[in-house]
Amino acid sequence: MRRQPLQSALLYLAVLVFAASVLLPVAWMVVSSIMPAGELTVKPLHWWPQHPDWTRYGRLLTLGDNTPGQAFLYALRNSAAVAFTTTLLALLVGIPAAYALSRAPRGKGWILSSVVATYMLPPVALLLPLYQLLARLHLLNTVWGLILVYCCIIMPFSTWLLKSNFDGVPGEIEESGLVDGLSRFGVMTRVTVPLALPGVVTTAIFAILLSWDEFFFALLFTNGLAAKTLPVAISDFTAGRATDYGLIMTAGVLAALPPVLIAVALQRGLLAGLTSGGVKG
Repeated sequence: MRRQPLQSALLYLAVLVFAASVLLPVAWMVVSSIMPAGELTVKPLHWWPQHPDWTRYGRLLTLGDNTPGQAFLYALRNSAAVAFTTTLLALLVGIPAAYALSRAPRGKGWILSSVVATYMLPPVALLLPLYQLLARLHLLNTVWGLILVYCCIIMPFSTWLLKSNFDGVPGEIEESGLVDGLSRFGVMTRVTVPLALPGVVTTAIFAILLSWDEFFFALLFTNGLAAKTLPVAISDFTAGRATDYGLIMTAGVLAALPPVLIAVALQRGLLAGLTSGGVKG
């Protein structure tokens, strides 16, 4: 059916407003990262720097004792270790769990629902139990402590997301694999997971993003260079009498690059995973 001109205009206007609301803050963050400090607070506001200043990028990418670069680069290392290790563990546990729940008899869905329902709890309600657990395990202010906390948060979400994709794999294909002599584990790894690979990619991307951007628990459970992640390190740039907003914007640009590059590299699998399982034939 052909759209009316007014409907088309409203549709394009809505898309334009949405795109502007998403892209304009990012564009301003990039511009602010190269704008001299004096122009950031001048009135009227300059929308483009008269003399772009790229030195902040050099400061953050140069390792030196007690410098912003040291704090940023250590936090970048910690964030990468936490995000990728958490994602790997979440997939190693979530794939078998999701497959078992997907192929479980009807009436067992309450198991996953009860686990996912823990997301309704506010994070502050989990603060004291998690703190006591990490303290007893001597994992406070460590990367592995954050990984343990993030696994507790991300594994239920990953399992739920993977299950919805495994549900879309026809059972007849798995039965053919069993007839050919595959074990149930072989069917899962050699038949079901490859067919649901876009959903696995989507789950991995979401797990990386959730781990990369988490701030609340990282702020409370870390206090040194050995374990601080990027959100916490960037928030530390606001401390002191004078705040360098351009440095904060620069750190934001650099911190956003890795997940953006990962999402762009895997965008085909991401789009397919987001749409799979939505329609069943």
